[in-house]
Amino acid sequence: MSTLTIFSSARTPEAAAPSATSRPIPAVLGADLEVPVKGGRLVGYANLDYAASAPCLEPVSAAVTAALPAYSSVHRGAGYASQLTTARYEQARHTVRAFVGARPDDSVIFTRNTTDATNLLAGCLPEGTTTVVFDTEHHASLLPWRHAVRLAPPAFPGEAVRAADEALAAIEGPKLLVVTAASNVTGELWPIAALAHIAHRHGARILVDAAQLVPHRRLNLTALDLDYVAFSGHKLYAPFGAGALVGRRDWLAEGEPYLKGGGAVRSVGERVEWHDDPEPRHEAGTPNVLGAIALAAACDALTATGWTALVREEERLIARLRSGLASIDGVRELSLWGDDHPRVGIVSFTVAGYSAREVAEALSGEYGIGVRDGKFCAHPFVRHLLGTSGGASDGDCADDTGSAVRASIGIGSTQEHVDRLIEAVRDLVSRR
Repeated sequence: MSTLTIFSSARTPEAAAPSATSRPIPAVLGADLEVPVKGGRLVGYANLDYAASAPCLEPVSAAVTAALPAYSSVHRGAGYASQLTTARYEQARHTVRAFVGARPDDSVIFTRNTTDATNLLAGCLPEGTTTVVFDTEHHASLLPWRHAVRLAPPAFPGEAVRAADEALAAIEGPKLLVVTAASNVTGELWPIAALAHIAHRHGARILVDAAQLVPHRRLNLTALDLDYVAFSGHKLYAPFGAGALVGRRDWLAEGEPYLKGGGAVRSVGERVEWHDDPEPRHEAGTPNVLGAIALAAACDALTATGWTALVREEERLIARLRSGLASIDGVRELSLWGDDHPRVGIVSFTVAGYSAREVAEALSGEYGIGVRDGKFCAHPFVRHLLGTSGGASDGDCADDTGSAVRASIGIGSTQEHVDRLIEAVRDLVSRR
């Protein structure tokens, strides 16, 4: 199978024609934020930490502000405010379904984030399900499964497909393949279309962690033939505590309710009758209405902008960042599949002579640049990329032993931010 075949479906956003109703790229809140640096000066903040949490889009803030005056309970109130809020909440569900190109009968369950979504699905797997997952995954996709087969980091995309093929062929009973669409460590795109095909050939299902993909590229669940996708609002310019699990209803309808309480039941007497509709079944209690409205507003804003403009600007900035860092002696970019492999706006790197924490603190304290340092909640993968072994001293996500620096861009990132980072790292290297 050629690389082109593997990535053809995953890369359709770049080739998509701009919509006739495309708008200018929306602004983010905090674009004018100033932060203190060494010497007491204030400088404009260069936020290069989008992969951790993206800032709020102005249209998202506006949607939440507009909803607040009529905020009320959902699904159970007869009053006008309750009816209006219920309508907005359910419209948000339809918007999210359309945003990811879901099938008409797919469930859209609002969660707190991607971690919440993957754990919800883990609790709904049929008895005896075996999960196949690569060691390159974020902990949210690596850890929730009761019975898991873990695969080593593949040397190239075709190897990922081959390894999944062999692992799934050896498993009897229900099985689930779990894979990221875009790595939170390297930004590299995974061959999710080919992996979905392999999973279905073996009677398995596939869950795609789309947390790092959907802020950067269009995703079409139906076209890619995915069974489930999970993503977070806080990475999608909607930092109001909501995410989503979208996918096939049957496992979700039969699984144990994620939370047991009001809204998840049809009736309570001597026996409890749970909803067989997955959406109320797994959304017990008062849901995060404003978070759902915010998430939908972000989906609407990105769709209205059109992916061509977003991708073009991101690729321009990330190419500038990568070439600038590559020109500095002692800076090493982390990559699983090489410099030419397609990726979203994430670059992780190390600087010889400095720990990742030292670099991140200097960038913040001296230059007003925000980046992430650590293992990015992907410990096995980062250890693999750095060639370090695990162990008791290998710390948590904040540990600076065997760690890297991650710079990530998105809407609101500018050429000045990118150039400031490059020059700051160059300055740090010159001090060695």
